[in-house]
Amino acid sequence: MLKKMLAIVALSSLGVSAYAVDASQVQKSIELKDGSTVYIFKDGKMGMEDKYGRATYMESGHVMETKDGKKIIMNGNEIWRVDELLHKDHRG
Repeated sequence: MLKKMLAIVALSSLGVSAYAVDASQVQKSIELKDGSTVYIFKDGKMGMEDKYGRATYMESGHVMETKDGKKIIMNGNEIWRVDELLHKDHRG
């Protein structure tokens, strides 16, 4: 039983590292008028950080206004990728 549990733990830790997000995957970050930040990844998907530094949900297709007054449209909702970026130094 112990061997099975150790095997499960080992396999699940391999799966977690496969989903790790590297900061080099971020093509660009854009500050929004409300203080939040949108991250655009190299694959064209986007994720959002709120003004308090937390990964947050934004519906795909939502129109957002940048700090300089331009409008951009949310493409995707890569909240998990933004969360990984924000907490990469806090996870082992």
